[in-house]
Amino acid sequence: MEVLRSLLFVPGNREDMLQKSLQLTPDILVPDMEDSVPISEKTAARDCIRNFLSSFQMENRKVIPRINSLTTGILEEDLVAIVGKGILGVSVGKIDSPWEIGQISKLLDSLERKTCVPIGSTKLIPWIETARGVLNAGAICQSSPRILGVAFGAEDFTADMGVPRSEEGEELFFARTSVALAARAARIEALDTPYVNFRDLDGLKDESIKARRLGFRGKFAIHPGQITVINDSFSPSPEEINYAREVLGAIKEAELQGKGATSLDGKMIDAPVVERARKLLVIAEIIEENS
Repeated sequence: MEVLRSLLFVPGNREDMLQKSLQLTPDILVPDMEDSVPISEKTAARDCIRNFLSSFQMENRKVIPRINSLTTGILEEDLVAIVGKGILGVSVGKIDSPWEIGQISKLLDSLERKTCVPIGSTKLIPWIETARGVLNAGAICQSSPRILGVAFGAEDFTADMGVPRSEEGEELFFARTSVALAARAARIEALDTPYVNFRDLDGLKDESIKARRLGFRGKFAIHPGQITVINDSFSPSPEEINYAREVLGAIKEAELQGKGATSLDGKMIDAPVVERARKLLVIAEIIEENS
């Protein structure tokens, strides 16, 4: 299981920022060839990222570059530059249907053969950021074993819907929930949209906690200062860990008495509560092992 709490975008055409990112500690680095790079700089970004991949590999950094969408006509060039060079996977914007995942997977199959890496080893994180993508989220999430997680993009989604982007995010609730449910049904990770007010760490914390409650397991960052807040928000708190341990202790004692349920702090403890506690402790252990 990959830890995907914080995924930091780094503009791919900025060599200085790629260099600085080596000193940062997100779970995943996302060198970007897409939205943060102007059209005139696409080739430069591709070359710059390709040249930096060996440095990321030497530092044992997990890297998932974001490439341009299939409709741009340059996705294959992006893939040629990075597949087989130590990346965990690729993130692909503006995915609307399973067909697009199929086309990208075919390209990856071919490039993996050419670069002598195991077929299927390059993972995918598709971005769902249109009305059509949201309605097809279930089929997209289950369309390929390459898919490691699915990302929700709020800015493009609201642009597609023709609605303003609000601080409260009411206009995103259905789409966010749909993506989280689709990801869970496919047993992959749901990853939340970046918080664009990067200086507002209290707002970031509030949004991250709300996203976690909806079922998201991580969030994209657009500034290094967001990493710690995101990591903390998507990690089980000490209080949650202690309570989960108490739940397992209580049910163990109940089982010794021949009971299938019990109570703790005035609340019923039965199978779903126990399962939730076990999953939380597994996640906490994985995070600890990767820290």
